[in-house]
Amino acid sequence: MRWEGGRRSSNIEDRRGGGFGRPLAVGGGAASLVVALLVMLLGGDPSDVQIGTRDSPYSDPATGGSGNVDPQQEKMKDFASVVLADTEDTWPRLLEPQGVRYVQPHLVLFTDAVQSACGAQESAVGPFYCPGDQKVYLDLSFFDELESRFGAPGDFGRAYVIAHEVGHHVQNLLGISRKVQSLRNRTSEEQANQLSVLTELQADCFAGIWANHAQKDRNILEQGDVEEGLGAASAVGDDTLQKRARGYVVPESFTHGSAAQRMTWFKRGLEQGTLEACDTFNARR
Repeated sequence: MRWEGGRRSSNIEDRRGGGFGRPLAVGGGAASLVVALLVMLLGGDPSDVQIGTRDSPYSDPATGGSGNVDPQQEKMKDFASVVLADTEDTWPRLLEPQGVRYVQPHLVLFTDAVQSACGAQESAVGPFYCPGDQKVYLDLSFFDELESRFGAPGDFGRAYVIAHEVGHHVQNLLGISRKVQSLRNRTSEEQANQLSVLTELQADCFAGIWANHAQKDRNILEQGDVEEGLGAASAVGDDTLQKRARGYVVPESFTHGSAAQRMTWFKRGLEQGTLEACDTFNARR
């Protein structure tokens, strides 16, 4: 992926090593691992897994935090800043015809744990978007996990992760998130899960829309990049995660969509590049 010469976003909050107390564990051992695997990755509502914390203030953001920041992560911080800037250049003109003004989200980088408007979260929940403060939260070590544990290497796969979370921000601005949450509160657990899946698949499609326009406008794609993006989408499918954690799959418990669904909708957004193409809620099976 061609990104090194891209514009850097000013909407980065670096809280790495910021001195926030690590959240108290929910359960322990294997049980905690299962919970983390089933909840983590791309777009789940962090308030559903809110956990307690020990009181500890952030250190001065101007110093970058009191903890030690791995210098090898600085390139990934730079990368994330470029991808975020690219989404800032893409979405305003796509939302303007909908009568929606694009409000730029902030990307918060953190280590181990973070406090958001959606509660205190550990890195185990994966990257997430919090509509309460309109911020995307990311522990950069997730990119290492994506490659080493889930077999999804490459810059474009990492860009997909960020673009998916920004996709949730777009849903929030369009009022989709609010409508879905209202429906979920009035339905059964299984129906609520289905609505969650449709929401996640739409965010995947929105990530594809970003890639479509970024390629047209800035020629970011290199050979193999599309495969990297599809590989990342497949790696975080519910069936992939459940089989890894449990050894078997329970489709009715899906909240993000299967690997095949996630790849399909990401590819659809990438190929068509329109909001109309991403109407997962009214799409035929």
